[in-house]
Amino acid sequence: MIEELERKLDSFDGDRRKAALLELCEKVAAGQVHLPESGTDVNIHCHTFFSYNAYGYSPSKFAWLARKRGLGVAGVVDFDVLDALEEFLDACRLLGLKGCAGLESRVFVPEFADNVINSPGEPGISYHMGVGFPSATVPDDQQDFLGGLRETAQGRNQGLMARVNEHLRPVELDYERDVLVLTPSGNATERHMCLAFARKAVEVLGDADKTADFWSEKLGVELTACEMPESRDLLDAIRAKTMKRGGVGYVKPDHGSFPRMADTNSFILASGGIPVHTWLDGTSDGEQEIDRLLDVAMSTGAAAINVIPDRNYTPGSADVKLKNLYHVVEVAQKRHLPVVMGTEMNSPGQKFVDDFQSEQLKPLAAVFLKGAHIVYAHSVLGRKCSLGYTSDWAKKSFDSVADKNEFFEELGSSLQPGEEDDLNGLSGDMTAREILDKINT
Repeated sequence: MIEELERKLDSFDGDRRKAALLELCEKVAAGQVHLPESGTDVNIHCHTFFSYNAYGYSPSKFAWLARKRGLGVAGVVDFDVLDALEEFLDACRLLGLKGCAGLESRVFVPEFADNVINSPGEPGISYHMGVGFPSATVPDDQQDFLGGLRETAQGRNQGLMARVNEHLRPVELDYERDVLVLTPSGNATERHMCLAFARKAVEVLGDADKTADFWSEKLGVELTACEMPESRDLLDAIRAKTMKRGGVGYVKPDHGSFPRMADTNSFILASGGIPVHTWLDGTSDGEQEIDRLLDVAMSTGAAAINVIPDRNYTPGSADVKLKNLYHVVEVAQKRHLPVVMGTEMNSPGQKFVDDFQSEQLKPLAAVFLKGAHIVYAHSVLGRKCSLGYTSDWAKKSFDSVADKNEFFEELGSSLQPGEEDDLNGLSGDMTAREILDKINT
């Protein structure tokens, strides 16, 4: 029964997801399901099926699993949309889970137009995030920008698909029939198209050996029947060989292909979020100039940095990427930038949560927990009384960013999900100390 209810959490039918979650909560209340105490592990960068999750997790499913695993803070970040926000935060409220939500996109950074940053092979293009949005309904004057993110991404996808179709004939996709059906709100990604191509090949060719031969020929890599129909290696190969730089469908983006980072940060700030510069692994020419890169990002409003630790170290061994991870965290601390982190789960094999007890990550665990608490506190204050981390109240209430971080960390650590409503409608005249006293009394 529990497993069946958990499967229903991934239904594309929102009412069915909500009913399943409520029934699971009833079983928790009845003592039929035990949920552990919240711990100190965090993941505030998980994609849901509203963009792409390799395991098909809905916002409710991720919230439920995060609570079952005892995460201290959990957060969702989808590409180009805020579609998961309300469902995820509602689920967190029901489950007693500290949660936050935001979005990720790609932006153009004109100051680094000739440098690869964190989008491999694409000079000037950077993955970028906004976290801790208080609502999925952004201000009226920002709605066109948010809608434009989705529309631009879908336009890029359809052009890409048409070019790849020509190369993969007779395996060809119809965008509406084959791709959009894989996501509940029409926000398809490149990874959806990879999955759709893998499934279309089976539909057209049938036999596993024939399908493997087809992909080996079209992609120029050796693939076997055991990797059919949609193994991780096959999906990665389709994406790399047809959609990324050097692939048959790739077209170098121009300055109009993505919004400028400065404009994206303005949108995030106006919508109540925290703009976040994202970091890959420190090996690109752009990221080797991390201080200049952060100068540019922060000059346009970036107030935090994102890392994805799991891909930056090999358990049991030291390497350059791990060294780079330690370095970028050190740089962030010197600049008082909260560190946003998590495992995306938008590719098969990615962990649900990082191993914070590993030799490699244990020295950084406190930094990651602090960043998650800051974002959580910002999310709640922004939602309940518009006094978040990037608000006018925050600008006038603290003498330094370090002081602001200390307050938001303490609030995020102390505040329990059941106490969030205590912050409803707080006045902008209140001091930080008065807010802390309110939840500690």
